[in-house]
Amino acid sequence: MDGRDGMRAADADRAAVADRLRVALDEGRLDLHEYDERLQRAYAARTYAELEPLLSDLPPVTPAQRSTLAPAAPQSVGVGDQATAVAEGVTARWLAEVWFPYVKVIAVVVTIWAVTSLLSQDLLYFWPAWVAGPWGAVLVVRTVTGLSAGEPRRQAIERERKRQRKQAKRERQAELRAGEADERDDPPAAG
Repeated sequence: MDGRDGMRAADADRAAVADRLRVALDEGRLDLHEYDERLQRAYAARTYAELEPLLSDLPPVTPAQRSTLAPAAPQSVGVGDQATAVAEGVTARWLAEVWFPYVKVIAVVVTIWAVTSLLSQDLLYFWPAWVAGPWGAVLVVRTVTGLSAGEPRRQAIERERKRQRKQAKRERQAELRAGEADERDDPPAAG
């Protein structure tokens, strides 16, 4: 390795590559698996030579005003479209995180109401409505505002960033441990 390829990459260089990979994912040039794989390699890269191949098969980012390509016509979304499947999975996960606690609590309070009604041998006042109604109304508002503001996607991106940070931290710790083990194994040089 000579010249720039042998130079150490900075955090800003790795972040720039990660941003370009995210753009490529948004454009549909990379699928989610390939994006994740390249992103891990980008954050593990030490030199420019390790970063360059991650972008070599991607075109440079060109602003739409300067692009010579005609705008793409809207395409119909097929059932197998992976980007749509990923978006639906992200949205479904967010909806489950928002609504699942509600469903669990309502199931418990309705069960308590049903058991007490059976034990008293009389149909008691349906008090679980006082739990389900207001809380459900708040969740409906949260769901509508969250979906319109793109909260599922934002939350998925933040979750991915946290996962990447943890992975990078684990890799750094493994490198430190390996370095410490090498130091213990190497005998001191006689002077």
